[in-house]
Amino acid sequence: MASPFLTVEDIKMCFSIFCCVCGVGSLGLAGNYASAGYAWATAAFVFMAVANTYATWCISKVLLVAPRSVFTFGDLGEWCLGVPGRYVTIISQCLFCTLLPIVFLVLGGSLLVILFPNSFSHTTWIVLMAITLLPICLVPTMKEGAGMAAAGCLGTVFADSIALYLLIVNMHDVNSSGVSPPSPAVDFKSVTTVFGNLALAYGACIIIPTLQHEHSQPERMPRLILVAQTLISVFFFLVSVLGVFSTGCQTPGNLLFAIASPNLGFTADRGLVILSFIFMQLHVTIAFSVIFFPVFQILERLFLGLHGDAPRTSTAHNLIMETPVLDGLQGTGFGDDKVHREVIDAYAAPGAYLKAAILRTIMVCVCVIIAVAWKDHLGALMDFVGASTSSLINMILPILFYLKTFWPTVSVGEKVFAVLCIAISCFLAVYVSIQTGQELFAPEAANPAILFPKCPAEYQRVVFTNTSYYARPL
Repeated sequence: MASPFLTVEDIKMCFSIFCCVCGVGSLGLAGNYASAGYAWATAAFVFMAVANTYATWCISKVLLVAPRSVFTFGDLGEWCLGVPGRYVTIISQCLFCTLLPIVFLVLGGSLLVILFPNSFSHTTWIVLMAITLLPICLVPTMKEGAGMAAAGCLGTVFADSIALYLLIVNMHDVNSSGVSPPSPAVDFKSVTTVFGNLALAYGACIIIPTLQHEHSQPERMPRLILVAQTLISVFFFLVSVLGVFSTGCQTPGNLLFAIASPNLGFTADRGLVILSFIFMQLHVTIAFSVIFFPVFQILERLFLGLHGDAPRTSTAHNLIMETPVLDGLQGTGFGDDKVHREVIDAYAAPGAYLKAAILRTIMVCVCVIIAVAWKDHLGALMDFVGASTSSLINMILPILFYLKTFWPTVSVGEKVFAVLCIAISCFLAVYVSIQTGQELFAPEAANPAILFPKCPAEYQRVVFTNTSYYARPL
């Protein structure tokens, strides 16, 4: 009897990949269309969807021929490119897993300012949020359950869904005359910068090694990756189009902010706004500590000498050390529980936990300082993280690993496609990192009168539905 297209185990893995990818990056998808217009934004979306899906597929194909000792993303880098490959992958992962919590702090602080108006400043909320998350960060080691990942994912889905509902319904009410939304003032920068957000939105490659080793039939992973990435792309496309079609270039860069202010000519139901924000705050709270843990333990091994006595080939040890995993899906086939206890025992040595706690607290404090400095540049920060680190981890390196492993057998057409993906991604990663980095490190003073900077000058100050201002007949 022929095997089913997807087994129950495959469906669980698809769900896990979906949970890992569905996050804060979805908030800026509609803003991409507001910035680049339908044609260019769709072209960019299709390229990123295809390239990311291909890169994720490449990781799986390489893992199928790699030794069983190759378990984490860092292991894969070393197996394909030697010791420099491990350093590149781990350093890029550390940077990504440090910058992303800064995004969470800035976003969480912004949400709390709106949830509790006339209470604390943005800076105070960032500090308070970090203080409340610090006890979780000081837990010796965390085994992220599939339930936590699902809760974080559903938080994002519900937040996006509520925001889209409020935006569409309220814009329908205020635009009863059917005025067409304005199109953006498209230029090279407005088109290319969507790369940063899309690179941040997509990103499953780090988790693929873990899931593939958990799967009882790893040869099925390439197929289910294609299915999962297709579902993710459909969800992202719906969020993009539904978020922009009623507001055009006046769509904010963050979907949640579209329903939180009266700039678009309506005041959304406060209860639903709060509900949407709470769901996103749930995602941010869960993701902050989970993303941070691999960095904590890698730095503890580097600076404190902890976790350094495990065999280099211990796949379970590397898993706990380097990857924010989704355990509990298929059981523990690699002695995870034993190694998990060994990692905890490392903190039982005299003074070890105190040193680790101090190091972790310092890391959180550094993130708070940077988050406060960049609190007014959330959009640029998200694009910077996506372009500078996520694109390297989730697009460039996976395809490079694949070409290094299968170069003699890869067809000419696929080689051309893969090299083009790497070249385009490298160019856009550098360009967008420079552009957004300038906004972060040398920001220009924004004109408070300009509410919609992505639009042509005539539509930058007043919502397009204001027919009196634009002298349109009713």
